Amino acid sequence: MKILTFRITTIFVCIMFFFSISCARTPDMETIHLYARAYEAYAQGRFAETTEILRGAKNFPPAIMLRAKAEFFSGDFENAEISCRKMLRLRPSSYEAKLYIVRILREKGSLPEAIKAAESLLADYPQDIRVLRLAAELAGDAGKNDEAVIFLDRAAEHSAESAMVLLDRARLRWTAGRETEAMEDLSRAKAMLPWDTPLLRSIINLENLIKEVM
Repeated sequence: MKILTFRITTIFVCIMFFFSISCARTPDMETIHLYARAYEAYAQGRFAETTEILRGAKNFPPAIMLRAKAEFFSGDFENAEISCRKMLRLRPSSYEAKLYIVRILREKGSLPEAIKAAESLLADYPQDIRVLRLAAELAGDAGKNDEAVIFLDRAAEHSAESAMVLLDRARLRWTAGRETEAMEDLSRAKAMLPWDTPLLRSIINLENLIKEVM
């Protein structure tokens, strides 16, 4: 109960900050409580429960997007698409809704539409790793392996840059005596580099050094 109360408070603060810098109407407390309960259920993988809870949150964009994701992971692709398109009517620039539209179209077997939606998303986010990896998967589905490799090469390039930044920050945190935070950075960096590279080996070496003194 204390954890849920803390999360409701945290969500409330984030929502109030968002709406304080936008022109949108602030949701009522009932909607915020519904969203907090749904978020808790979603975090625990209870997707059907998440969807049911959010039936009472009609036009609150974060709730619509959370419902879309819950429907997607429940395998209810038709309703997930409806929710995403509703989200885009309210927030035409929503990156997350556009990303899930691509995933939904792929799951529904609408490959040409999914590829077209991915191309549109890449035009806006040409360096986004998630979009590049998804575009590679779609190219592979279409039998365009050479194109898939190009997308993965671009994703690998940006992943390496991000991992290098995290490695540099981990070194600084380690020398400052913040071993736990340094290990968190290294864990994130490793997740970006699932293949054997000199950078990955550098990350692992620093991780082992920190483990020795922790």
